[in-house]
Amino acid sequence: MKYEWKKNEKQLYLAKNKPELITVPKFKFFTIEGKGNPNNSFFAEYIAVLYSLSYAVRMSPKQEIAPKDYFEYTVYPLEAVWEGTEPVDGKIDKNKFVFNLMIRQPDFVTDAFAKKIIEITKKKKPHELLDKVLFKSIEDGESIQMLHIGTYDSETESFKQMEQFVDQIKKKRTTHTHREIYLSDPRKVVPEKLKTVLRFQVKNM
Repeated sequence: MKYEWKKNEKQLYLAKNKPELITVPKFKFFTIEGKGNPNNSFFAEYIAVLYSLSYAVRMSPKQEIAPKDYFEYTVYPLEAVWEGTEPVDGKIDKNKFVFNLMIRQPDFVTDAFAKKIIEITKKKKPHELLDKVLFKSIEDGESIQMLHIGTYDSETESFKQMEQFVDQIKKKRTTHTHREIYLSDPRKVVPEKLKTVLRFQVKNM
């Protein structure tokens, strides 16, 4: 039976439309860092590179290179950790955004297998950005998350609710960076109905 993250990991991906405190364990990701306005055309290239690797893992049985413990699954959604998104003098300069785009990989993907996938992809679908891709484990730990429905530019309202919730439970943010998990394809969904999980790390005061 195919492993479906939407069914098996609901707490992490089917967030509520109000803030909640969760603990996010360590996961494996293909990641790539960059800087600039995500509305510009270059951003799509970063996304395409990550998906090319993720689908190479997913289809590895057809290439007869899958690990012995491979299992059928649905590719995980695109995620990004953002910094530099705080307003300066009341304005947000998207050209100064710094991002770390990533797509989670199943537990059977080892460092060695990830390296093999990257090398194979370089030969089949060469792209200069493949040299910037890293495979690493990331653990967010204790975090506040919330489902945001609407445009990316309207996320501020959801973050306000999250900040208020942090105060109520007597926690504080550990950093000004935040994570976004994209549950909707902006090419297929109107901006007002986009679903994005917002998340940032917290600790005790």
